[in-house]
Parts: sequence; C-alpha cells; structure tokens
Amino acid sequence: MKAVFRSRLLVSSLLIGTTLSAHPAFAQIVPQTEETATGDASQAPADVPSGDIVVTGTLIRNPNLTSSSPVNVVGQEELALRQSNVAEEVLRSLPGVVPSIGSSVNNGNGGSSFVDLRGLGPQRNLVLLNGSRLVPADFNGQVNLNIIPLALVDRVDVLTGGATTTYGADAVSGVVNFITRKDFSGLEINASEQITERGDGNVFRVDLTTGANLDDGRGNVTLSVGYQKAKPVFQGDRDVSIAQVDSVTGEESGSGTTVPIRLNLGDGNGTLQLDPASGNLVPSYQFFNFNPYNVFQTPFERYSLYTAGRYEVADGIEAYAEGLFSKTKVSTVIAPSGTFGLSYQIPYNSPFLPAGVLNAACAANGLDAAACAAAASSTATPVAGQNTFGATLSRRFTEGGSRISEYTTQLFQFRTGLRGDVGEHLSYDVSGSYGESENTSRSTGQGLFSRTQAALLANNTTTCANGDAACVPLNLFGPEGSITPEMFAYLNIPTTSATKTSLATVRGVLSGDFGFATPGANDAVGFAVGAEYRRYVAESTSDLSSQTPDEVLGAGAANPDSRGTYNVKEAFAEIIAPLVQDRPFFHNLTLELGARYSDYSTAGSNWTWKAGGNWEPTNWIKVRGNYQKATRAPNIGELFSPQVTGLDNFATDPCQGAAPVTNAQLRAICLAQGAPASSIGSIEAEPSAQPNNRTGGNLDLGVEKATTWTAGVVVTPDFVPGLTISADYYNIKVRDAISQPSFGDALNACFLESNNPGLDPTNPACTAIRRNPATGGLFGTAGAYVPLPYSNSGRIWTDGVDLTINYRRDLQFAKLDLSFAGNWTNASKFQATPASVIRECVGYYSNSCGSPGAGINFRGSIQPEWSFNQRTTLSFDKIDVSLLWRYVDKMEYEPLAVEELLNDNNPDTDPPLEQFRRIKAAHYFDLATRFAATENFDFTVTVTNLFDKDPPLVGNTIGSTSFNSGNTYPSTYDALGRRFAFGAKLRF
Repeated sequence: MKAVFRSRLLVSSLLIGTTLSAHPAFAQIVPQTEETATGDASQAPADVPSGDIVVTGTLIRNPNLTSSSPVNVVGQEELALRQSNVAEEVLRSLPGVVPSIGSSVNNGNGGSSFVDLRGLGPQRNLVLLNGSRLVPADFNGQVNLNIIPLALVDRVDVLTGGATTTYGADAVSGVVNFITRKDFSGLEINASEQITERGDGNVFRVDLTTGANLDDGRGNVTLSVGYQKAKPVFQGDRDVSIAQVDSVTGEESGSGTTVPIRLNLGDGNGTLQLDPASGNLVPSYQFFNFNPYNVFQTPFERYSLYTAGRYEVADGIEAYAEGLFSKTKVSTVIAPSGTFGLSYQIPYNSPFLPAGVLNAACAANGLDAAACAAAASSTATPVAGQNTFGATLSRRFTEGGSRISEYTTQLFQFRTGLRGDVGEHLSYDVSGSYGESENTSRSTGQGLFSRTQAALLANNTTTCANGDAACVPLNLFGPEGSITPEMFAYLNIPTTSATKTSLATVRGVLSGDFGFATPGANDAVGFAVGAEYRRYVAESTSDLSSQTPDEVLGAGAANPDSRGTYNVKEAFAEIIAPLVQDRPFFHNLTLELGARYSDYSTAGSNWTWKAGGNWEPTNWIKVRGNYQKATRAPNIGELFSPQVTGLDNFATDPCQGAAPVTNAQLRAICLAQGAPASSIGSIEAEPSAQPNNRTGGNLDLGVEKATTWTAGVVVTPDFVPGLTISADYYNIKVRDAISQPSFGDALNACFLESNNPGLDPTNPACTAIRRNPATGGLFGTAGAYVPLPYSNSGRIWTDGVDLTINYRRDLQFAKLDLSFAGNWTNASKFQATPASVIRECVGYYSNSCGSPGAGINFRGSIQPEWSFNQRTTLSFDKIDVSLLWRYVDKMEYEPLAVEELLNDNNPDTDPPLEQFRRIKAAHYFDLATRFAATENFDFTVTVTNLFDKDPPLVGNTIGSTSFNSGNTYPSTYDALGRRFAFGAKLRF
C-alpha cells in the first residue's frame, strides 16, 4: 500500500498533477487531457510509477480519467514567453474572457484585479489555488489576482461552464485553477525587465524559488519569494489620449469643473463661466482636459511569499501545508480635484469676488445696486444664509496637483491537512484553511467640502469666519495660480478607509472506486463524497470625512462603515462510471453524475446537480457533454452594502437643454423629479459623463439559478500525428439573476413612451429619480441620483463555441509547434427587470453594454463576437522563436443605445458621431525568443505589439469610466504601444 500511496502523492495532488513538457507548453491554450493533467512522465523521478489523477471539474481520482467538462490549460512555458507579471494580464487576453478590473483600469481600480469568464461578471466565477478557495478581496467575494505567485505557477486550468456542483457557489460561469509546481528541488532565480518603446512603463520583477526533497522522497519543502514594481504610463504621453475627445461632438472637450470657475446662481441662466479679463460671467467657453493626468498603466508594487510542504508521517498518512503571503500596492492617479458643481454659500463682501460675479449674484437674489454695494462694502462677519448668496461652483484645484489613491493590500492564507489511502480503493483528504485580506486606501489631493466652505466664508484675505487659526481664505475666482499652497494645504486632508475580509474553510473528501466495474467496462466505477463548511466575513471602516456624503470632493460615493457575514454547510457526491470499453464503436463510454446540497445562513438551502459523459467511438475521437443545474447565493456586498450615492456613466440627460421648455410632458417629469422651475431650459448633462446613481444591498435577495450545458468533441487522429482539435459549444442561462438595471435602463423606464405611456410624471420609475435642487441636474450633490437597486429580477444568457487546435511536428532541423485558441460568442444577453429591454452586447459597446448583471463597476467592457490567439513556435537546438497572433473582432456601438437616444423625447440628446460607432478588427503580434545559453541558464526576449499598432479612437464619453478611458478601451486594445521584456532564468 505504501508504494501505491506514494505514487499517488508524487504524481498528483487533490486537483491535478505536476509539470508540462517544455515544447508542448508553447501552445497558448491546450485542452486538458491525461497528458496535460499529469505532465510529461519523462520529468518525473524514474522510480515513481504513474498514479491516479484528478482533473479540474471533478473530485474523483482515476488513472484513466478525463472530465466531461471542457478544461483548457495555459502552461508554464507560455507564461514565460509572454513574460506577464500578473495573472490578470494573462487571463484577460484569453478568448472567451472579458476584461475586468486590472492594471489598465485607472479610475475605478480599487487595488485589486479580477477575471470575468464569459462576461457574466467576476462574482460568477471561482478562482482556486491548487484546488482550494482563496480569501476574497472585497464584499462581492471576488479574488484579487494580484496575489497569485506566478513564479511558482506550473499552469492555469480554465474550466468554462458551470461548476457549482463540484466547487460550490460562485462557479456559474466556470473556474480558474492555478496549479503550483510540485516537489520542487533546487534553486531557481527569475528576473525580468520591461519597458515601452517610448521609455516609460518600466516593470521590474525578480523571484527566487528553492525546494528540497526530504527523507528519500517521503516529503518536500518549497519556498518562493518575489518582488515586482511597475511604473505608470500617462495618457498625456500617447497621441490617442493627449486631449479628451467628446464622443458626441468629436471635439476636444473635458470636465465642466475647470479653470476659470463655472458657476450657477439658480436664476435660470444656467451655468456660466468667469471671463478673467472683464470679471463678468459669460457662456461656458472652456472645459478642463483631464486626460494627461490619468494613466494607462497603474503603478504597482508587490512582495510575495509562498511556501508548501508535505511529509509522509506513516503508511497511508501524509501531512501537508501551504501558506501564502502577499503585500501589494496599487496607485491610481487622476486629475486634480475641485468643487464639482456642489452648492456653496459665498459672502457678498468676499475680498476675492469679481465685480461681474457680484453684480450677477445681487441680481439673482433681488438686490438693487445700492443694496448690492452696501452688502459688498460691509465689514460684518460672513454668516451662511444671512449675508451670503448660494451658487453651485465648478472650479478645478489645478494648483494642488493630481489626486492619488494608494491601495495597500496585505493577504495571508494558510491551509493544512492530512491525506492518504485507506485500503486499495479508497483515498481521503481532510483539510482546513484560513485567510485574511485587508485593503487599506489612503487618498490625497482631494479636498474637503466643509473646509472649502469655511475658507469661502471670509471678508478678508487672512482670517476665516469660523475662527479656526489654520483656515486660510480661499480664492476660487482668480486665474490658475490664485489658490496658493497655503490655501490648498488647508483643504487637503488625506482620507483613509479599509476593507477587511476573511474566509475559514473545513473540507473533507473521500474518493476512489468501488472495486468493481460495470459488465461492459474494464475500469472500476469511481466516486467521491465529501462535506465542506465555509464562513465569510467582510467589513469596511473609514474616517469620518469618507463616511459623510459630499464631504470628500470628487470621491464619488460616501463610504460608511459596514459589516456582513454568512456561512454555508455543504455535502456533495460524484460518480464516474465507465459503461462500455474496448468494444467496436465504443472504445470508451463513461457516465458522470454529481450532486451538491448547500445550506446558506442567509439564503436557505438548495440543490445543484450535474450529468455528463464521454463517448469515444475510437481511440482518437471523443464526444463529450455536460448538463448542470447551478445556483449562486447573494454575496455580502449584494446583501449588506449600505445605500450610497456614487458616480455612474452616461453622456446625456433627457431633461437637458431647451426641450423641456416646449415639451409640457417632459417638463412635468423634470419638475416631479425635483428640478426647480428656474432650471427648466438650462439643465445640463454632467460634462464629464459621470452623473450620480444610488446603490446598496438588499437583504431580501434570494438565490439565482442557472442551467449550463456543454457539448463538444476532441480529435487526436492517428493518421496525423501531433494534431489535437477540440471544439465545445457552451450555453449558460441564469434566471432570478441578482442584478441592477443599467443607468440607461433606469432612465428609459421613465422617459420612453414605450415604457411610460403618456409620459406620466407620477410613474414610480420617474419619481424615484431625484435631481439637484439648485441646477436640476443629476449631479453635484448626493441628493441627486438615479436609483439602481439590486433585485432577483434579472435574466442572463450566453452561448458560443470554443475551438482549440494544436499541432506538433519534427522538421528535422527544428521542432514546429502550432496552436490556435478561439472563441465565437453567439449571444450575451441581459434583461435587468421584466420591464427592461433585452440587451444584446456581443460585438457592441456603450455605457450599458459590458458584463451582464455584473454591477455598475464592471459595466462597459468589450466582448467581441470572435477572438483568437494563434502561436507559432520553432524550436532549434538552443533557441526557440515564437510568434503570437492576437485577434479581436470588429465592434459596433450598441444599436439599441442609438435608438434610445433618438426616442427619449429630447432632440438635444444625440448619439455618438458615426465615426466613433465602429471599431475595426484588431491584430496584434508578439515575438518571443528564448536562448538556452547553458544547461542552467536561459534568456528570453519578448517584443509585445511588434508592429506598434495604435488603439482605436472612439472618444471619452462612449462607455464607462473604468473601461473607456483615454479616448479608447485600454483593457481590450493595446494603448502602451511596442514594448520590450528581457527575462533571465538561472537554475541550480
């Protein structure tokens, strides 16, 4: 039994084996087979026989097993050729994966990176490390990919399609399983340096891995430590993004919070701008170009440590442990702060008030010339509401420099357990794990509303009315430079917040076979049964300023303290039964069944189940299929997040412009939503396309239900040695989906006659929208918002085909490896509520298109209809040359969005320019060359975006702020340009 047990432990772990062979790993994606799950036997120790394996997608260990679910593998050598530094960069370029928050997201990056399989949202896929869950990064249960130690990753298994029966909730769209190298022995040092052709965006990374086998193979200890630092790439340093371009007009534009100041006195004249030469208020003539301050690559720093050990303490008993520690720092850099259209009280006797502004304020508040002069010359101490006037101010604090937020995440996770064999046919694995993640944010350069207001209440240039000796009177009415360093220092109080999460797991699995086979088969029927307990806790804390609505200028939503927790108890079972083997037309026929019972402390109990199988009519063709009933319980964020007002993305407002003056029904709606009568005719859309929404958790949410099925074929023809082809169709439907309507959906529910016959202003869809009581806009105060509540009213469905082709041939003078991995997405549809439109977002982009039901933070990414990666590699004696071709299909602006803008009863709300409604297909080529200088040293040079292809220009108001930035989509299209990476590996 000792020999059997040792073979199982040395060749496999609970969820997949050891290393891939060097040259086959050049394939960008390969389908998982027995070979890719166990690795090249030639690399295993000579005295270790081949043993049981378990592939991602099932818990059963069987030496002849391949799962009925499609699992693709990205090998260690592919990671080395790409010279990617974080896992998110690798995953977002894979066909079938939609870009999520990552290194190319600046405004909207909270310090973590996520993966989004099938575009269903990062909360619907699961990220594992060696088959074990990782502690989430936030309230939504999403795992931060920045923590993955790539230096020790042997390969990445990507299972697309439902996997909740095997792994539990969160695996509706699939699983990403990072497999680390096993039984590492020796010392390995990896170092790399990356820089763009323009000389910016430098990335440095170094990793050291060491390991040793113990007691003649009875155990092993491995340790890997690493450091990485990436510098920013500013949008002002790329031609496509030097100036912010309005997607509707095609003209250079920008934010309405600018220099000189813009202000609205509430007198019906709308928002006007100061003319410094005359001191008068005139129609707006200048916006603020915020692009040069923003970045295409966020600054990033990481320290990581990973260790693993195992030891066979007795026959049939092995103790093992695994530990991960990571400290990362992500910095976001955005344009200077400002007053952003908030309402302030300004004294008539302010020493900084230009005569033109004073006269306009007096006229707006009914003061004649004599009263105005008396108010201006008064020496009375300013008191808000007595000798002051109100106005919404939009003045940029350019003198204060950029706003910088530093997100520092510290994470640790430890797992330990016992595993082994009980007899010849039964194995066990019992483990427990605990992890904590803490993300701390420190932001500077923002300024506080209360201090800005206090500094405005002054009748001289040295003291403020509040009696605070530190307060410095503030001059917002001068040209750039009128805010002195002393003035801004009083406003600029750093703010802090923290999110802490923890995950505790206890799990036990019994797996093996029944010791007998069905009458028509040779292999025994395999099974796995087990139970698992998980407890999630998440809490956020912040300083008083961050918790107060509108207090931190330009910060979006307030961040009140909150906490949530839940636990889940689960039991599961799987069976894989070979039915017929080694018969004509039935080389192998296997049935796969599974079920899981889950009991959530918040959402009650539910069942999930799966049924699948493989049919191999010959030894070179396999037909496989899998059907699953999946569920997902609401996460902590969806349940417990407090109601807050934050920023969304939408370039127009149905109440903007002159339309409400002539359209009585439209006017009535605008007034019912809280717009003052004086604002009708002068309401404007938020100039930088960031109006307010209102979101929060819903304790009444229930479980969402999904059906997923896949059907495919794997061909490895004997008559074409070295060729493997796999094609799989997938279909995922989610009902009772936990979702939010898009901003456009919420507006359309009120302003489109098809949704609101007669444009009834008392319709709840209209009255739920609240407007700025001073300007009538949907921005400028936390009291103005469009509500986007969570509910179980959504429906999501997507389907498509994954295709992989791999071919290997010895050309005598070199070895040729060809690989192709492609995805065709037929549909990706989302209906937020039964009354909402059905949005089809495959091949389309807009403010409303992106990850269906993924929440506002992930809306707006791009999902092409067709994408592929093709790699060609020639391997000579000591040199490998490899070319990777990445393809993204053509895209189009969402036709439904055009239709909605043309039918919202406001002729002033135009769709984007025709030239921005199309994006041509993109072709990128990456060239990598590896030199084996000695047996222990190799050197790799990678040129990414070999032909320096520019990203498409579509303007800056056509999509969400997170993904439509710098006039393009930098998470999908390469905005950095040609860049070079140099990597070295030294082994002992």
